[in-house]
Amino acid sequence: MNKKLKKTVVVLLILALAAGLVACGAAEPAEGGDNKAQVITVGTMGTYNPFSYTLEDGTITGYDIEVLREIEKVDDSLKFEFVAGPWDTLFVGLDADKFQMLANQITSNPDRVAKYYLTENSYFTCVAQIIVKKGRTDIQSLKDLQGKTIGLTVGDSFTRIVEDWNAENGNILTIKYYEQDISTILQDIEAGRIDATVNDPIMAKDKATVQGLEIDVVGERLAADPTYFIFKQDAEGEELRNKIDAALTKLIESGKLSEMSVDWFGVDYTK
Repeated sequence: MNKKLKKTVVVLLILALAAGLVACGAAEPAEGGDNKAQVITVGTMGTYNPFSYTLEDGTITGYDIEVLREIEKVDDSLKFEFVAGPWDTLFVGLDADKFQMLANQITSNPDRVAKYYLTENSYFTCVAQIIVKKGRTDIQSLKDLQGKTIGLTVGDSFTRIVEDWNAENGNILTIKYYEQDISTILQDIEAGRIDATVNDPIMAKDKATVQGLEIDVVGERLAADPTYFIFKQDAEGEELRNKIDAALTKLIESGKLSEMSVDWFGVDYTK
């Protein structure tokens, strides 16, 4: 081999090795840092203590929110961005693609199942009970509210429980509907403008404490329903639902979800 040819071969070998090193160097970030997490916009009230509320610095937290942050740890391809809004805007926002999912202690009903995807796994059990002004003993059941006024939030799952009972029992209840969340309803209960509401006792007590209101939770449980994360009923929604379900399964099997419920509420409400 002459010197010129030998020199050419050496140069080609160096170039080939360099190309191989560059290729290897590009593969490492692709496996790790270059795979950016999918940012998911989550609609939530941010005023629904202790499940979804906003801290003074603007950070949204609460049990529902922290469950999703645990899901981020299980599946690092997911990153959640929380956007607060009134209850009556959440499903509208999901329909309009403002949100990709909802997290706000949402239970199942036929209308929601027909229009949206819900996680297969529940992450909490939502209890419904009657809430009255502290010291009232004349109300222990929905039947006791005949001739009185019960305040309910428009479109709420608790509202549906009461409406269904009322329809089955001769529409004996007088219902006052509110666009606002339970804060205004609790104020009206203590002021005597209405007699009761139906809602989650954990959330109601938390709200009452923050507002300095005195309430009692009375009677038997009217319902104990699982809560779910909600998604638009399309291909993207189904894929996202499946990923979150897979992560929830791991949190359930590891005992982490039960542990979170006990940490937040002193009781395992996940079963």
